[in-house]
Amino acid sequence: MFRARISFFITLICLPSAFATAQDRSITIDDLLSLKSVGSPEVSPDGQWVAYTVRGNDLEEDRSNTRIWMVSTSAEDPIPMTGIDYSASNPKWSPDNKYLSFQASKGEDAKTQVWNLNRMGGEAVQVTNVEQGISGYDWSPDGSRLLLTIQDQKPELLDNDEENDGKPQPHVITRMQFKQDYVGYLDNRRRHIYVYTPGDNDPVQVTFGDYDDSDPVWSPDGKTIAFVSDRSADPDLHWGTDIWTVNIDNHELTRVTSNEGRDYSPTWSPDGESIAYVTSTGYDIGGSALTPTRYLASTRVGRDERNILTPNLDRNVSNPTYSDDGDTIYFRLQDSGQDHFAAVGSDGENLTRLLERQVSVRDFSTAGGRTALLVGQSDQPPEIYTFDDGTLSKLTHVSAGTLEGVATARVEKRQFASTDGTPVEAFFFYPDSFDESQRYPTILWLHGGPASQFTYNYSGIGQLYAANGYVVIMPNPRGSVGYGQDFAQGTVAKWGEKDYEDVMAAVDYGIEIGVVDPDRMGVGGWSYGGILTNFVITQTTRFKAAMSGASLGLTTANYGHDHYQLMYELEFGLPWEYPERWVKLSPFSKVEAITTPTLWMGGALDWNVPIINSEQMYIAMKRLGRDTQLVVYPNEHHGIRLPSFQRDRYERWLAWYDERLKPSGSAD
Repeated sequence: MFRARISFFITLICLPSAFATAQDRSITIDDLLSLKSVGSPEVSPDGQWVAYTVRGNDLEEDRSNTRIWMVSTSAEDPIPMTGIDYSASNPKWSPDNKYLSFQASKGEDAKTQVWNLNRMGGEAVQVTNVEQGISGYDWSPDGSRLLLTIQDQKPELLDNDEENDGKPQPHVITRMQFKQDYVGYLDNRRRHIYVYTPGDNDPVQVTFGDYDDSDPVWSPDGKTIAFVSDRSADPDLHWGTDIWTVNIDNHELTRVTSNEGRDYSPTWSPDGESIAYVTSTGYDIGGSALTPTRYLASTRVGRDERNILTPNLDRNVSNPTYSDDGDTIYFRLQDSGQDHFAAVGSDGENLTRLLERQVSVRDFSTAGGRTALLVGQSDQPPEIYTFDDGTLSKLTHVSAGTLEGVATARVEKRQFASTDGTPVEAFFFYPDSFDESQRYPTILWLHGGPASQFTYNYSGIGQLYAANGYVVIMPNPRGSVGYGQDFAQGTVAKWGEKDYEDVMAAVDYGIEIGVVDPDRMGVGGWSYGGILTNFVITQTTRFKAAMSGASLGLTTANYGHDHYQLMYELEFGLPWEYPERWVKLSPFSKVEAITTPTLWMGGALDWNVPIINSEQMYIAMKRLGRDTQLVVYPNEHHGIRLPSFQRDRYERWLAWYDERLKPSGSAD
């Protein structure tokens, strides 16, 4: 039996979707694998073109590929700028509007370099030749130089020891932060900023020391670079970052901010006198490093006077960008299942959500009097639009071919009350042929983070489950962003408590409104979605099937084994000082309570949430004689990248739920 619940209010917010017609067919796994992902819009200086990336799967070669395209802002046919034989990223226009640059590695074992394409045509020309490759770049305002982000060379390359050439060397560890997913063991090499004049032999290093430098941006006069760095006594034991500037001629450093928390994402005002940035507060033991509100702030260069421009906006901001006249700062704003395109005056006045629609603005770019937005909707993946005084004009149609004639699930955002009366929201997906008089098998799908949120962005997995006859509930429980700092901090050192109550309130609400079959419910998620799944199935037997991907088992076993040691310390305290807390936060401690048939999954090389967790949970369930299975993807990290493994995962998810939630011979 489900718990009785009476909501003191119900708010229904609907997004018009493309309802299925008699000719539409249901979406398939093949469709999802064929969808391409649009990203990184960059408006040209004259405002006439938008460059962007398109990432897609090569199913025959079993790999993905990213290409650079450009489209005119008058919505003419897009033009491919790079080929299919290599991946390219980070498109940028030269200030004189003549060149479109990007970063790519061409050829076997080649390192990532900067390349230039003449906009009028011709082959790409390699601009840099850095032995260890580059990880980022940007044009100087006059187009004469490039700033480069470069990691220090490996010691064996510096020594040029032919004896060790090609032989694996031992990892010698001296740092506290010594692991990172997708990277491996970390050494003392750091990322620094360089300036390069095309035609010179080598770039010139301008930042130094045992620190990592990131987010570099040129000042308008091209004499200074602002960047982000943690230059504390031991950055591995400190969560804060500050904004600094470096003079490119004499390498003189100036500290711009000195906040105890994190300051990052700097952007210069057009007059070069101010820097706007994102700021958050400091942290103490028992406070999460992920959940403080990210405010928009600015400071006069050289004064270190933090002026918070959004002091009363208890929502996260990102990507600040000044208008051409310096009077306005544009940014992205997370709020209640949406990513808004917003603006505020440089004096902190007139905060405005510029696009009041049920969409998700994933990225934006402004130049030459034009603004381009990357906009996702619940019924279509993100595409690029021009934005002019509230009007959207679509420039790309990358997903149109794949989704033509494919039914789109109806999606609603609903609000209800949790156990303690806190309002909570969830997105409901309905099957293609939804009948309001029937109840349906239901999958409660949980997001990662937990500092994340489901939004009005296209959800391939939500669409796939709905196409296979399921109601899908995607909630934003405590711990999610977009609902204020108190809400986001509702799970600090209390995983599986308020967030558990919130997600259970979501399914109870679905039962109350008559769409969820309480006898055919499944639950699942990846990363923190998998972790929360574990806390759900250790506290209730109401679910008949579960899928826990890249999740947590014995929390203490992860300390020093994954790459989160500092975040654990900030939120949980040291494991030997707070052993009871660490045990309580370990689903493995309650594994005996799990009777829900559970599929465990993960990547063999995952150092974000290592596979040891799924292995521990699986072997315990197996030893207890429960219905369970473990699937490990070789050579994969936290995200599953190989297209064939993505297909395998989709197929296994559907098969696991179908077998346990759909009676034999069911029409659902």
